[in-house]
Amino acid sequence: MRERLHLRKTLNERKGYEKMIRNNRIKKVIVLLMVAVLALSFAACGGNKDNKDKEKTPAVKVINYDLTSEQYAFGVDKNQPELLTQVNDIIKEMKSDGTFDAICDKYFSNGTPEAVKSAALDESKDQLVVATNAAFEPFEYMKGNDYYGIDMEIAAYVAKKLGKELVIQNMDFDAVCLSVGQHKCDIAMAGLTISEDRKEYVNFSDPYYEASQRLIVKGTDTTFDACKSADDVNAILNSLTEDKKIGCQQGTTGNSFIEGSKDLGFPGLKAKAIAYKSGSLAVQDLVNGGVDYVIIDSAPAASIAKAINEVA
Repeated sequence: MRERLHLRKTLNERKGYEKMIRNNRIKKVIVLLMVAVLALSFAACGGNKDNKDKEKTPAVKVINYDLTSEQYAFGVDKNQPELLTQVNDIIKEMKSDGTFDAICDKYFSNGTPEAVKSAALDESKDQLVVATNAAFEPFEYMKGNDYYGIDMEIAAYVAKKLGKELVIQNMDFDAVCLSVGQHKCDIAMAGLTISEDRKEYVNFSDPYYEASQRLIVKGTDTTFDACKSADDVNAILNSLTEDKKIGCQQGTTGNSFIEGSKDLGFPGLKAKAIAYKSGSLAVQDLVNGGVDYVIIDSAPAASIAKAINEVA
């Protein structure tokens, strides 16, 4: 009897042990399945985040084809031919010794832009008075009371080479050459494209920068996506009707490109030019829906688009 009870107990213990093993195996499978589901969920969440980042549409985009080919130069007072000679000599020196490239690298590469300060105008002092429009990044712009930009650093360099105190006069762009022509300033340094019209007021220095005009559109605009050349872009621009509005900076080459200029050889567009005090204001109005497109110089176009997209 005892042997039977012992055998029954042994069998019951064995069955209990086998049941416990089966339960543990089931638990392990359930745990593994839960881990797999959680892993897939995390992966899906991460993937969606990455896709969202990749799919984020910029507020604006620059159509990377040059609509024009032009040259920047400085406009010197016609009554100061010796200053023109000095400026040309300094430009040549800066180009040959790497100074010009070093300044440009601060704005187009990984360099650090340097602040340029303006002295107060004082006719009793030996000063170099520069006319500019400090709303044309990366060539001239302001942070607080300090000036920055390629032209502004060149202005500081020229003043130092001439042993003069630098005075910067900030004004509307279309007054820059006029102020030099009226002998209120010595030199205009404002991303000036050489043109016959402006030669009425100033003597241009040797060119120092190759420039162009570029088109900016909203980030969602696909009108120009299929373009393979500047001719393709121009073909679409020329097809625009009078109800379309194109923003630009007042008095600039972009303004002339839209309205037409015999001096610069631009036939003009049918679309209406909407001129602003600065390219930044034009692009901001593009974002707000005030204009359909914007045409401004290529370097400012890139700088403005980058700044707007970073905060969008």
